[in-house]
Amino acid sequence: MVMAAGLGTRMRPLTATRPKPLVELAGRALIDHVFDRLRAGGVERAVVNVHYLADMLEAHLADEVRGIEIVVSDERARLMETGGGLVQARHLLGDEPVLVVNSDNLWVDGPTDAVRSLADRWDDDAMDALLLMVPLARANNFRGQGDFHVAANGRITKRRREGTTAPFVYTGVQMIHPRLIRDAPAGPFSTMLFWERAIAAGRAYGVVHQGMWFDVGTPEAIPRTEAMLLDG
Repeated sequence: MVMAAGLGTRMRPLTATRPKPLVELAGRALIDHVFDRLRAGGVERAVVNVHYLADMLEAHLADEVRGIEIVVSDERARLMETGGGLVQARHLLGDEPVLVVNSDNLWVDGPTDAVRSLADRWDDDAMDALLLMVPLARANNFRGQGDFHVAANGRITKRRREGTTAPFVYTGVQMIHPRLIRDAPAGPFSTMLFWERAIAAGRAYGVVHQGMWFDVGTPEAIPRTEAMLLDG
C-alpha cells in the first residue's frame, strides 16, 4: 500500500496546485521514485489511497505507472490518516503481510534491496510489524529526535518519549500483518496505535536500511536532496 492521501501541509506552497506525491524531485514526481523502488523489489500490485486533488493523482497513476497493478482506496469523502487509511483499505489488502510505503520519502538501496530485505527478514511467528529504519545520524533532512529504541535482536523496545532522543528513525517503509489492523477507533488516526500494540506484545521489529534515505516532506528538502544525490 502506498500512502498518498495527505494534504501536503508541510510542503506548501508546492502543494497549492498539486498533491504532495506529484511534487517533483530530480525531474520526477515523488511517487514515481517510490514505484521505481517497489518495481525493483518485485511488487506487482499496489493499493494507493487518495484524498487531496485525487483526480490529478489518479490520472498520473493511470498515465505513468507501468508494471504494477494499481488499486485505489478512495478517501475523497474524509481523510483517514495513516491508521485509518489502513482500516479503510483493509478489504483490498488480503490476509498476508503487506508492504506499506509513505510517498514523502526517498530511499536509495545499498548493497541489499530494502523491500526484499524486509520480506526476507519477516518472521510470521514472531512479528506483526517490521519497520525499515535508519540511524538518526543518517536520516537526511530529518529534523526530529528519532523515533524508536531497538534491541540487539531487532525487536523494538519502545518509542521515543517527548523531551528525549531515540537512536533510530522510521523511514516510512514497513511490513505489517493485517491481523494487526483490528479493534480500531472510528475515523482518522495514526498507525502509531497499531505499532504500540505490537511493541507491547513484543511483536514489533526493525531492520536497518543499508543505503541512503531522505525525508522530503518540505520544499527546502527538495534541493538539498537533489544536491546530495548529485554528489553521490
